[in-house]
Amino acid sequence: MTLPSSIAATHDGAAAPMRKPVVLVPACNRMLGEHPFHVAGKKYLDAVRLSGGQPLIVPSAEADEIDALLDLADGVFLTGSPSNVHPSHFGEEVLNPALPLDPLRDSWTLPLIRRTLARGIPLFAICRGAQETNVALGGSLHQAVHDVAGHHDHRAPDGEPAAVQYGPAHAVQVQAGGVLASLFGSGDFPVNSVHGQAVNRLADGLRVEARAPDGLVEAFSVEGGAGFSLCVQWHPEWQAAQNPQSVAMLKAFGEACRRHQAAHHPAAVQPGANKA
Repeated sequence: MTLPSSIAATHDGAAAPMRKPVVLVPACNRMLGEHPFHVAGKKYLDAVRLSGGQPLIVPSAEADEIDALLDLADGVFLTGSPSNVHPSHFGEEVLNPALPLDPLRDSWTLPLIRRTLARGIPLFAICRGAQETNVALGGSLHQAVHDVAGHHDHRAPDGEPAAVQYGPAHAVQVQAGGVLASLFGSGDFPVNSVHGQAVNRLADGLRVEARAPDGLVEAFSVEGGAGFSLCVQWHPEWQAAQNPQSVAMLKAFGEACRRHQAAHHPAAVQPGANKA
């Protein structure tokens, strides 16, 4: 059989092109009609590509599959979702049964997060993903921030188009000494606000990166952890390419993924490494 020239070059031992870092993107679960589907929002995949990574959607995983998946990964990107983390994971009952849950996602992303951080694989987490990370490491959540004394209503306005719901809502104050401070220095910048739940008790070993005007934790990272980690409560993936803060955070994540790739998957980044 004669191989196409584009394949034959690699088959004959020529250098394969360097590949982008592989970034795992866990899927959510939806019923479409009577059929279950695994889904991931395009805006998150676009954000991974903006970081320089190659998104790989993962539908779900059994416990004995997680390390095999992470063997492939140069980064993990946890998306937001309409669903909430089940409060049983932080010792509470469901406060509002009308709100969506995704127990299948919970069942494997929580151990995935722990293994990702233990292995020093770069992690970027958004909204639900940030909440998952806090819970996975032993923290808890406010199930209804708007009902907590001293906190504002951080939910999106009902009935408005997405451009309004994801528009700037408040500023976040960057805390000294963290990932965001290394990117932006001190001060604040505007973010959107599309969440009803958020960090209550921050897990041990996590560092506050930014706070909302009402004091709510809006971003955090793993304190002294190996590799890159950044978890944010807002949605930087929304029109990310037009947002300088989003671009800076995603590029920092992408650079961390490339460092991990160079250290753990050198054949992917060294031209000619696959020659016979």
